[in-house]
Amino acid sequence: MEEEADITKIVKEDDLKEVVDFIEYILDERRYSFLTAKNYYEDIIDFLDYLKANKLQYIDASVSIIRTYMLDLTVKGQKKVTIRRKMSGLSQFYTFLVIKNKVLQNPFELVSKPKVDRRLPDFLSKDEISQLFEANKNRKDELMSRDQAILELLFSSGLRVSELVNLTLQNINVKQRVVRIFGKGKKERLVPFTKECQECIEDYQTNVRSILVIRSKKNEITNRLFLNSQGNPLTARGVEYILSSIEKKTGVFLKLHPHKLRHTFATTLLNNGADLRTIQELMGHSSVGTTQIYTHVTYSNMKKTYDDIFPRAKRQDKKEEE
Repeated sequence: MEEEADITKIVKEDDLKEVVDFIEYILDERRYSFLTAKNYYEDIIDFLDYLKANKLQYIDASVSIIRTYMLDLTVKGQKKVTIRRKMSGLSQFYTFLVIKNKVLQNPFELVSKPKVDRRLPDFLSKDEISQLFEANKNRKDELMSRDQAILELLFSSGLRVSELVNLTLQNINVKQRVVRIFGKGKKERLVPFTKECQECIEDYQTNVRSILVIRSKKNEITNRLFLNSQGNPLTARGVEYILSSIEKKTGVFLKLHPHKLRHTFATTLLNNGADLRTIQELMGHSSVGTTQIYTHVTYSNMKKTYDDIFPRAKRQDKKEEE
């Protein structure tokens, strides 16, 4: 289960008041998730420790110091994407300090973040989806219907794993085939799902979930839709474990991951004619720019199909073989 946004689970007693105030701000006012706030906190503390080791304070941060810090992270083997994330979090922290009149300017705004090569999302083909779902459906263990419902919902709605595990009985209308999701920044959206998914969820709720609830040793009965084998709410790591176990139980190894099914959802929509704005809304992207990466995926797929089918391309390949 996702941890509560409790600041005492993140900060320490001897932390700077400015750090505590910032974490409280992003939790309470910006409505960031516990995990995001925790990551920001750890990045800030790491930078402050670096400054302290050089006999500096946060007010001493400058462009040259930040660049030296980035170099230090690189030497320590930090990936570009990690360094970029750290810079983004620290920039927000210093913007907060400017607003609170603790520093005169945000030096992070004057430093270029390392460029990261954007990897194309990995997704499953139509045949792979069919093979996976059919193989899992043939399992005989009691958790099959729960796992099938998870697969179907991730694929047919494109939910983030955090959205899946936090889904409650009140936020899903099985009859109308729609879920109400509260995504990043607590933004609300409605997402439909397929009839196949509807049948799987009904089967899981009727035949499995009630049994799992009885197993829970907790006093309060949870309203979370998906439960683990002990009757407790699933966690994101739990879902990853389930997907791994599905591969072992079915013998269909596709390097399953929640994001892979989310990417498959978006790619399937785009390949079947959905426009970017619709996909953006369904996936809960704040910017259509994030959604546009799937056009590159579909282009790569289209290019391969073209090369395989177009007559002149075939003749050219044959000449090269001769």
